[in-house]
Amino acid sequence: MAQDYTALPDDLPAPTDDGAARHLEGIRLPDVSLSATDGGRVSLARLAGRTVVYAYPRTGEPGQPNLVADWDAIPGARGCTPQTCGFRDHHAELVARGVAQVHGLSTQTSAYQQEVAQRLHLPFTLLADPHRAFAMAIRLPTFEAAGQILLKRLTMVVDDGRVTKVFYPVFPPDRSAAEVLAWLERAPSPAT
Repeated sequence: MAQDYTALPDDLPAPTDDGAARHLEGIRLPDVSLSATDGGRVSLARLAGRTVVYAYPRTGEPGQPNLVADWDAIPGARGCTPQTCGFRDHHAELVARGVAQVHGLSTQTSAYQQEVAQRLHLPFTLLADPHRAFAMAIRLPTFEAAGQILLKRLTMVVDDGRVTKVFYPVFPPDRSAAEVLAWLERAPSPAT
């Protein structure tokens, strides 16, 4: 039976806050150029206005096995597609609340990310950091599976290149966009 990447299992283990993202709030992002699924390049440090960036481990590919057999048992690993669908489904609301751009970020290549961007009809781009240049520059939390270093799931609100808010750990992943929207309703508008 084919894996349904859009659904989350009832017994999905929740990640714990290991403190690995505490340093992020308030930092200025490094000027690292990342490949985007639209064929362009993006430096999150150079984006004007408010940006929402959600980092995720990796998307699954229909018809292909998980990276490791116990993927669903790794806290925070499963849920990239539901998280991405949440940001897709709430994209217009995010824009209406002042978000100039939304980007997903993973260590997968842009070529790999293009499959999911097309399959899910995303109104935003996914950014590739396969060599972890950006991730290492700001010390994003990571974990290892099958010899690959993957990003732990987190979401950042970035205003003119500076991190304003960090959501970490993110659980359940399908509620990530809704949590950002709730915060945006309470948060002050970014300084202009």
